Amino acid sequence: MPENSVLAPPRDCPACPRLVAFREEQRTRRPEWHNAPVPSFGPERPRLLIVGLAPGLQGANRTGRPFTGDWAGDLLYATLLTFGFAEGVYDERPDDGLRLSGARITNAVRCVPPENKPTGPEITTCRPYLSGELAAVAEGGAVVALGRIAHDSTLRALGVRLAAAPFRHGAEHALGRVTLFDSYHCSRYNTNTGVLTTEMFEAVFARVRAYLT
Repeated sequence: MPENSVLAPPRDCPACPRLVAFREEQRTRRPEWHNAPVPSFGPERPRLLIVGLAPGLQGANRTGRPFTGDWAGDLLYATLLTFGFAEGVYDERPDDGLRLSGARITNAVRCVPPENKPTGPEITTCRPYLSGELAAVAEGGAVVALGRIAHDSTLRALGVRLAAAPFRHGAEHALGRVTLFDSYHCSRYNTNTGVLTTEMFEAVFARVRAYLT
């Protein structure tokens, strides 16, 4: 099967009116950008699924590949290369030839939201696509949630009560067929303020690598 054959929203998905309006505004301003739901990146049945929040306006929304073209992607892809979850060179372009190895990247919300803040109903509306991604993770696989929203949406997609697996950076939650690993989101805001350091981020993926070995 093609890498992106897991169910994904159509290019002109009408489900969230606010996101549709913002998408149309961006298409008018930047017609050369992707400006559509961003498909997941990586093999269809991964051992590791990384769940982000939503496409960044000038990152994935521009390039059409998750975490590509902004600081969050610089840190994420460098870390995946360090721990053997990616091969090649990350060059902030979807045609840079970078390949993921046993890993796949998706977002809780597939369309860019204004101010990078999706609403609760938008997260809920997009959750069936996340559920499909989670169902495709290999038995005994790992999920890394980047931030609380990704964590909570993942739990809800898996039918797990939020109180049963509270979010905390570095936490690990055994959830039946997969184990969930939590990390603060690798956004520039978190790294600039010291909420997340490169060492903290790499420590999460070191644990994931050890778990999957």
